[in-house]
Amino acid sequence: MDPAWECEGKGACELRQRRFADTIMPHILNLYGSCAKAKDFDMYAPNASFEDPLTHAQGVKQIKSAFYSLSKVFGESKIVEYHIQESVIAPGKKEILIDNKQHYKLLGKNIQMISLIKLYVENDKIVRHEDWWDKKPLRNRDTVSFPLVGRVMEMGRRGLMLATHAMMGFGKDPSSH
Repeated sequence: MDPAWECEGKGACELRQRRFADTIMPHILNLYGSCAKAKDFDMYAPNASFEDPLTHAQGVKQIKSAFYSLSKVFGESKIVEYHIQESVIAPGKKEILIDNKQHYKLLGKNIQMISLIKLYVENDKIVRHEDWWDKKPLRNRDTVSFPLVGRVMEMGRRGLMLATHAMMGFGKDPSSH
């Protein structure tokens, strides 16, 4: 049997065998749904990274800032459909692919986006979280023709992340009222 298990859904997966992806999916849905709480970030290793075409976050505090900022930018945000594939790539290491459709509302306009979320997991903690918009690989020094251009793009994403991190109180969890 293939080491990759799959499920599809608009909510919880129904599988006989529990996968790591099933335990973290409610937290992923909270992150992308602008309703994340501090416990939703427990799935990350302390030095984990998050990267999408706009930002590059390093460490859990910057990852918190990236996701806590969604509600400041969008009137609505959520994953509306998803398909999960989980593969064991080495002992204690997994790759989780979440093929998904995201919904956002920006300035009253509905936006639908197709995305591929790639999670790299070591010892049951996410060490790298990539969000490929339109399922296109992130552009960086390894994926563009001219490495210098890729490095400039990476620096721009890091700069935007640092500004977001400062704006969001350096990863401070929102107070629960």
